[in-house]
Amino acid sequence: MVDGPLDGVKVLEFAGIGPGPYCGQLLADMGADVTVVDRPKRGAVSLENAPDRRGKKSIVIDLKSAEGKELALDLIAASDALIEGNRPGVMERLGLGVDACHARNPALIYGRMTGWGQSGPYAMMAGHDINYLSLTGALQAMGPAGQPPFPPLNLVGDFGGGSLFLAMGILAALLEAKTTGHGRVVDAAITDGVNSMMGFFHGLDAADRWTPERGGNWLDGAAPYYRCYETSDGKYMAVGCIEPQFLAAMLAVLDLTPEEYGAQHDETQHARQADLLVSIFAKEKQAAWTEVFDGTDACVTPVLSYKEAEAHPHMQARDALQQVGELMHPAKAPVFSGVSPRIDTHLPVDGADTRSVLSGVGYSSDQIANLEEKGVVRQS
Repeated sequence: MVDGPLDGVKVLEFAGIGPGPYCGQLLADMGADVTVVDRPKRGAVSLENAPDRRGKKSIVIDLKSAEGKELALDLIAASDALIEGNRPGVMERLGLGVDACHARNPALIYGRMTGWGQSGPYAMMAGHDINYLSLTGALQAMGPAGQPPFPPLNLVGDFGGGSLFLAMGILAALLEAKTTGHGRVVDAAITDGVNSMMGFFHGLDAADRWTPERGGNWLDGAAPYYRCYETSDGKYMAVGCIEPQFLAAMLAVLDLTPEEYGAQHDETQHARQADLLVSIFAKEKQAAWTEVFDGTDACVTPVLSYKEAEAHPHMQARDALQQVGELMHPAKAPVFSGVSPRIDTHLPVDGADTRSVLSGVGYSSDQIANLEEKGVVRQS
């Protein structure tokens, strides 16, 4: 088995938090050789021990020094793709902007990860996942009616609209560069990615099957057949029987007749139907409900914590999670045929690979020692 379809692809990732590093992890999981350019001093919210650093190398460079900039350009010249997540203009001020990098490496894929994008009136404004979601219509749609919108962790914005779209853009540009010899800039804005994912709901709106009112739609918890119900032990079951055959399967398990339940899409009955299901699910513990619904097409499953997920039989069968010390590592995704499922759980200490990375691009031991003495680089 091989390490992945990106074996041989070299990626240079400039340290950050959130979507940029996660994109780098995805590429590393697929076999890319990813080197992180870490800062001499970490930021207050950076995570040294996180799965998004796995399988990567680390080099510490003082990019504010002239020699550090030239060193970075040497690494860029030997790379296929670059990932950076700074505000627009920061890399240019460091002398590592698109023009400078493409002058050294015309085929380089320059991946830029931001919330608002490289242009537009908000481009230079600070923001976080919740802010990016707020402008797309996604955040307004999340949560029950009559309450403030609920932020969906940072899964939808940072990692869904950000990391995944940046990874897709880099891969597409790498394919093109193989034939043309010319790289592209990938302007991956979280707002753009989330807007793209919202297309499904714009389509529902055009078909008069969605409303802007939060908590009033069939996928946002308003429908009794698509929501969560509390069990007798204070846990929850997720019910998602949208199609009539799946609803019928749930009713059969619950020993309810179609007449007792009523018409699935009769909204005048939804409140009564929800109350009925609330009373039924409250009678048993989550484990009991899980047992009776397992193996059925009722689309009813237990709501697990991220700590409980590891023990679920399906997760174990898929080797979905691996505990290493205090850190839980998710499996590689997606799964490729002929590719080893082994997770590289090695997390580099900042600067652990400085000397080997520099040696790999032609620096002699004397040159490296000189750079270390000047504080331009650091080996840990």
